[in-house]
Amino acid sequence: MTTATSPVTLEKIVALCKRRGFVYQTADIYGGLNGVYDTGPLGTLMKQNIRAAWTNSLKIPGQEMLFIEGSLISPQAVWEASGHISGFQDPMVDCLSCKHRYRADDIDLTKACSFCGNLSWTPIRQFNLMFKTQVGAAEDASSVAYLRPETAQSIFINFKNIMASNRVKIPFGVAQIGKAFRNEITPKQFLFRMREFEQMEMEWFCPESSAMEYFELWSAKRKKFYAAIGIKEEHIRIRPHEADELSHYSSATSDIEYLFPFGWKELEGVAYRGNYDLSKHMEFSGKDLSVYDEQEKTSFIPHVVECSVGTDRLFLTLLFEAYHEDIVGGETRILLKLHPTIAPFKAAFMPLSKQQLEPMEKICLAMKDKGLTVQFDATGSIGKRYRRQDEIGTPLCFTYDFDSESTGTVTVRNRDTTAQERISIDTIEEYIRNTLRA
Repeated sequence: MTTATSPVTLEKIVALCKRRGFVYQTADIYGGLNGVYDTGPLGTLMKQNIRAAWTNSLKIPGQEMLFIEGSLISPQAVWEASGHISGFQDPMVDCLSCKHRYRADDIDLTKACSFCGNLSWTPIRQFNLMFKTQVGAAEDASSVAYLRPETAQSIFINFKNIMASNRVKIPFGVAQIGKAFRNEITPKQFLFRMREFEQMEMEWFCPESSAMEYFELWSAKRKKFYAAIGIKEEHIRIRPHEADELSHYSSATSDIEYLFPFGWKELEGVAYRGNYDLSKHMEFSGKDLSVYDEQEKTSFIPHVVECSVGTDRLFLTLLFEAYHEDIVGGETRILLKLHPTIAPFKAAFMPLSKQQLEPMEKICLAMKDKGLTVQFDATGSIGKRYRRQDEIGTPLCFTYDFDSESTGTVTVRNRDTTAQERISIDTIEEYIRNTLRA
């Protein structure tokens, strides 16, 4: 087995996603909708694994981490308080010749339009990225609402409800996984920048005195998370924001960046947000969001450290990281070297011939009954089945052959090395679980 030199590209990932059912273009039979995608069966399994890994990574011994599911739509007052109505904008320009629209910071305005070749631009103007709608039958100022552009605000506006109903004390965290919507001017690079996407976000509430300590703690924990799910250390870096990049309410923010084929780009943001969010919602709502400190006998507004990563962007990142091509038996094969905990299927079960269908299927069903996500694959030659499982990232393939009934063994093949060995049928579950723990 030799390694092929062909590098991973966005085009290869897009083709793989459609071919193997990871991701489909939304409304593809109607021409699609730019910046919006449907997740196919394999992608759904993979995303479930990503969410589970992220949730598990938030644990701090002896500390509380609570989870909520906020609504996708909120009244205008929420976004006025958060600053999104006035400040959630991108610079936009149009080509006066062909009317194509661009983000002004994505192009060189001294050069011609890439669509029509003419150099004729509108002045730069600000475009609000939120999706606006009306709630109810009446269409007036009181019915204006917005699809949320981020998941954080539902945590902030429920802060006191969460504290009271769960009887938790500062410090503690609140996390959620959910959809967000941004009317991006130019969605691009497949799942990297979308109009409908999913966020995995955590807000850590703490006293001001310990906020920077928690900022450092969470920055380190987030970097370890990516190593734990199979991303090479040299492909990840933490880039602290320069003073002129910081939001006006933040005294420390870092981007965790990944080396994509199109350069270093943000994967996750870790930000010390101060007490800006709770203070603003307290000001606009007139509700007291402060916490009483029994020791100091005074009230204070908690400070917040935020960690936020897009599920879809992380999904894309893991595909880039896992995509490999090598040469086996003189032929190029595509394989996804996904970490076993992230792979959609943990193992595939393959009868060598029709005579072995029933006993192999019985073993496969037994593994499913034990809670393992596995697949029965009986179609095509054994070589084609191996290639198919390699391409969707299945770490192990078990083959039931003519000797299996008499010996009580099967052949297990490793995705990454193609090495094979015979093991007892009784040890299959243990073998898979040991692979997951490796």
